[in-house]
Amino acid sequence: MARFLDLRRGVYRDSVQLLQVSQALRGVPGVRAALVAMATELNLDLAAGMGFPPAPGATPNDLLVAIDADGEPVLATALKALEEELREAATGSGGASAEVAPRSTGAAVRRASADVVLVSTPGRYAVLDALDALEAGASVLLFSDNVPVEQEVLLKERAAERGLLVMGPDCGTAVLGGVGLGFANVVLPGPVGLVAASGTGAQQVMCLLDMAGVGVSHCLGVGGRDLSAAVAGRSTLAALDALDADPATRLIVLVSKPPDPEVAARVAGHAATLGTPMISALLGPGQPDLTAAVERALGALGQAVPAAWPSWHPESSPAARPGGLVHGLFAGGTLRDEAAAIIGDRGRLVDLGADEYTRGRPHPMIDNMLRLERMFAAAADPSCGVLLLDVVLGYAADPDPAATFAPAIAHCGVPVVISLTGTLGDPQGLHRQAEALRDAGATVFLSNAEAARYAVRR
Repeated sequence: MARFLDLRRGVYRDSVQLLQVSQALRGVPGVRAALVAMATELNLDLAAGMGFPPAPGATPNDLLVAIDADGEPVLATALKALEEELREAATGSGGASAEVAPRSTGAAVRRASADVVLVSTPGRYAVLDALDALEAGASVLLFSDNVPVEQEVLLKERAAERGLLVMGPDCGTAVLGGVGLGFANVVLPGPVGLVAASGTGAQQVMCLLDMAGVGVSHCLGVGGRDLSAAVAGRSTLAALDALDADPATRLIVLVSKPPDPEVAARVAGHAATLGTPMISALLGPGQPDLTAAVERALGALGQAVPAAWPSWHPESSPAARPGGLVHGLFAGGTLRDEAAAIIGDRGRLVDLGADEYTRGRPHPMIDNMLRLERMFAAAADPSCGVLLLDVVLGYAADPDPAATFAPAIAHCGVPVVISLTGTLGDPQGLHRQAEALRDAGATVFLSNAEAARYAVRR
């Protein structure tokens, strides 16, 4: 066994990049655990939980590296990979840069004449970077989660004063003029603009549209709480106005987790004053599912609705336990909410991408280790009749989720149903992933709603 702990003073890297660095190190054969993160109190606690001693004098401005490996040769390989990954994160290309880096977000905005800034620092610090970007004249995509709601309201009020947009917090997905930010799928350009108080919900809608041959002009994420009573749709209203002014957008689709009814009514009233028509895909009691909303959008555009959305069925799978519940382990909160509305009291579904599960650890769309642990625990639970999972493809997501899940599916002993969100252009390969999951014994659906209905019928 070989253990390595290092504290690099004053070295900062973006939190999303560090999640990817940590994941790359854990992929080195023989590495049992790896943490590369800013030395916040939470990350120091995680290192302690891995059995490492305290790092004296550590501050959130320092980079913490903790690696547990099976021997010195493995550790040497991991350290070499660490330097390569950090160099790539610093330059974006693996090469050196002679230019002195800006010392603040605002300075970076002004140097680059940037219109949009992606902020993914830890939630307790993110508001400062976002305010700095707004003061410098840039809209913000706030990827960070665990941002207090009062800070969200402050940011969105400041943005409104400046004619800017705050996308987030906890905005995992956006597409701006064909450029994907955060967790983004490769989608066709086209006439549909999305306003999304949801990340995976927006991805589901875009992927189904793409499968039907219809593209997207922009997807403006606004954060999962934007349609709550506290935030009152501040960014949603601004995003609707922005898409209405965009000549490439012929139809707007509003996607959200269950909204506050009064806020939803206010947004609908505002949408009625726009020149661009809007279709609502607001999850909740009595509301259509996302697949039905996509089919309405296709009809509004005069496009044919597919006779059947793609699905992949194994030759055989285990029998469901009589009277068993659907146990759902989701990475996407909106996909979980949609499935829960369909399954009702016949399911036990959890969103493992929620804030309480992602403090100090990678999101399950990046790292599926927590879901693997939960899969085996659920399969061993006598109340579990069927396992229901979502697998989301695209940039920033797990590069090969089928390789992670297939062995577990084959040994679960209960039927596994998978909602697969992706497009033919995604780097993981939609058909390759679907077929690998099917061959392991899972039943796979491109429509999350169809996956939920199938699971509850088993």
